[in-house]
Amino acid sequence: MAAEIVNPRGDNKPGSAEQNPGSAERNPGSAEQNGGGEPLDSLDPVFALHRGGKMAVQATVPVRDRDDLSLAYTPGVARVCTAIAEQPELVNDYTWKSSVVAVVTDGTAVLGLGDIGPEASLPVMEGKAILFKQFGGVDAVPIALACTDVDEIVETVVRLAPSFGGVNLEDISAPRCFEIERTLQERLDIPVFHDDQHGTAIVTLAALRNAARLTGKGLAELRAVISGAGAAGVAIAKMLVEAGIGDVAVTDRKGVVSADRDDLTPVKRELAGFTNKAGLSGTLEDALCGADVFIGVSGGTVPEAAVASMAEGAFVFAMANPNPEVHPDVAHKYAAVVATGRSDFPNQINNVLAFPGIFAGALQVRASRITEGMKLAAAEALAGVVGDDLAADYVIPSPFDERVAPAVTSAVAAAAKAEGVARR
Repeated sequence: MAAEIVNPRGDNKPGSAEQNPGSAERNPGSAEQNGGGEPLDSLDPVFALHRGGKMAVQATVPVRDRDDLSLAYTPGVARVCTAIAEQPELVNDYTWKSSVVAVVTDGTAVLGLGDIGPEASLPVMEGKAILFKQFGGVDAVPIALACTDVDEIVETVVRLAPSFGGVNLEDISAPRCFEIERTLQERLDIPVFHDDQHGTAIVTLAALRNAARLTGKGLAELRAVISGAGAAGVAIAKMLVEAGIGDVAVTDRKGVVSADRDDLTPVKRELAGFTNKAGLSGTLEDALCGADVFIGVSGGTVPEAAVASMAEGAFVFAMANPNPEVHPDVAHKYAAVVATGRSDFPNQINNVLAFPGIFAGALQVRASRITEGMKLAAAEALAGVVGDDLAADYVIPSPFDERVAPAVTSAVAAAAKAEGVARR
């Protein structure tokens, strides 16, 4: 079976419904009222595109006659079932398991929308699934769970796991997302990947590598400040440290996450232990003074004066959607490189640059998990796609660059083999 991309407009523009799932106006009730009962489709092209969902299931073998039926189903299928019962690893060769990913959410942290519940999150999960297929050739099944308890989510996914080659966790609120991912990684022998954390971190690191290369700087020379200590902020901090950043401080609503604070959650206490070597304290604005890099994954607005206080030739990655923490017009006054999470500005930090190739590479070699080395390899490969075309407005490739997914896939597969987690 295979997931088929369905586009009601017929133009087959990849990813067009999912470039910024949090930015479109969503108020179905008002559309009905304003339209006097007219179908929402006639009032809003977004609803027209989503009518009937964005994907379907398509057979990969024909069932045209009795002979086909006997091969695809009974009695022939029994021979395959018996073989798998005797040699369980054959399930990867004779079913779709080794090439399909479960996209799992509880709908508690949907991009730009927050805690909207499982049903309302399903259009985003469908969008994620078609991006897996379009950009990575990976089949994916959206699964929205009607529970938010950590143990219940873990048990549900564990019981579903025999049907899948990998699990992509999506839009699950922090700090629960950390425990859910960690526990599933311990209990399953297939890749488990929380894209809100690691996809964001991988693309951010790739863009940062190229920004540093453009300006003749090394990562070890840079001091970064991350606004936001949720899923993305924590993962970015970990990856930057792993990659050799000079220093990084993370801020939340109460200021710099530092070891001397007595209000930290266990996740933030761990974060304080490997960040902020400079011993900073105070507000985000305080931390930005003299900083080389700003990375925004929290929303809100950073005062222009704080941006002006950063080091000369700084990098501003303001990635909140739909409103960046620093508007590019402001950022360009002071920064050498500016990136956002939006598709209508250059240098879009978009997770679709990472997750399709990461899972394609992991599934290709039947990796048992996704390691830090595989993530770092993905970031390096993604940065390498830019090559000699590097410029201030081009430190990260477009999602529509056909070189992206193959480069990431190849790098991840090679890293999985090098780290001993490949089973093929």
